[in-house]
Amino acid sequence: MAATRTVGQRVPPQVYFVVSAVFHYLGPALAVLLFARVDVLGVAWLRIATAAVVFVVWRRPWRLWRRLDRPTRWLLIGWAAVLAVMNTVFYLAIDRLPLGTVAAIEFLPVVVLAAVAARTRRNLAALVAAVAGVYLLTDVRLVAEPLGIAFAVVNAVLFALYIVLGHRVARSSEVAGIDGLALSMLIAAVVALPVGFGPAAPAFTDGVALAAAAGVGVCSSVIPYVSDQLAMARLPRATYALMVSLLPATATVVGVVVLTQIPGVAEVVGVVLVVAGVALHQEAPSRQPA
Repeated sequence: MAATRTVGQRVPPQVYFVVSAVFHYLGPALAVLLFARVDVLGVAWLRIATAAVVFVVWRRPWRLWRRLDRPTRWLLIGWAAVLAVMNTVFYLAIDRLPLGTVAAIEFLPVVVLAAVAARTRRNLAALVAAVAGVYLLTDVRLVAEPLGIAFAVVNAVLFALYIVLGHRVARSSEVAGIDGLALSMLIAAVVALPVGFGPAAPAFTDGVALAAAAGVGVCSSVIPYVSDQLAMARLPRATYALMVSLLPATATVVGVVVLTQIPGVAEVVGVVLVVAGVALHQEAPSRQPA
């Protein structure tokens, strides 16, 4: 175990972030290709379930549950519920909209929360840039795909809530890190079961689809989330927040390469504005010591 930690510490944290950034949207891009064989809701549940299985084998999170107090258990249940619904509506959105558009909308509430928490000129500029970028990305799509925009907006709100609850879990004295993530992922698979298991059933008789769905789960919910934990543990929060601004651009590039979703000029400008907004935004200083 010590040897593993030593090897992990030798890898620059920026490398972990790059891995996370690529796989965060590579997995969903592969999921879009799978939609032709398995229903969207089924793919979403298989993603969560696969990640839950990996974390169960790796971390055995049920042992942690017995030691938790009631408030922490409810915190993890709430985080898991948000995770389950967020992943589901995210897949419903990328089934209707380009990956880069959904990713850009996803970060708007993050900038809004920062602007509300720390009312500075910098955050105001960030908010203006992000809102303008999202407007350019959604103005045309809103007419053709109003339901897709609605799913993307719901996903964005849940993404902001996921961050808030995730921070609470990370700061909890009862549970933190990958073990908390593992336990929440297991609960999320149960929460999403009624909606996703039926649509996922055809994959259990299709070996190729099942293997592809498992790959999507590992690429979407295991590799990026674990890489995030390893990066955040060693990167200053401000540095990590700045690097996160590249994710909408990463999603656009992955969409071009994997799905041949070629953006127009207005969409490129929109993504650039969102990236600028996320890069500019600054969170309110924490009262807790670093």
